[in-house]
Amino acid sequence: MKSSVTLKEQMQFTGELEGFDIPLDSDPAFGGTGNGPKPKGLALTALAGCTAMDVISILRKMKIEPEQFSVTAESELTEEHPKIFKEIHLTYHFGGAGLPVDKLEKAIKLSQERYCGISAMLGKVVPIRWEIKLEG
Repeated sequence: MKSSVTLKEQMQFTGELEGFDIPLDSDPAFGGTGNGPKPKGLALTALAGCTAMDVISILRKMKIEPEQFSVTAESELTEEHPKIFKEIHLTYHFGGAGLPVDKLEKAIKLSQERYCGISAMLGKVVPIRWEIKLEG
């Protein structure tokens, strides 16, 4: 796996990963212009994507197909430098009737404890908490 970033102008960069371009920028207070996400936010997106892919894959093996599914990752940053995540909170949103909560929990625990490499890495330095929200 290899990724790179190239300066465009001011504090705007273009990241490249596996042939895909990702715009990056910083806060206006640091010379940014708001033309892309900040790198720390992408770490949350990577975590949400990693665990979401695990969970939906595990549920499909259990023959469970939610009508809707998404994962939200949230965190506040510390005040001091380097500014890092204080705690990460994941919310697993499931939509559909008759979803077995015990199997949803099992899939999430397997992702968090065994399969999601991003959770494994981030979990070494910041607590990761999670909850389930059922909709519908």
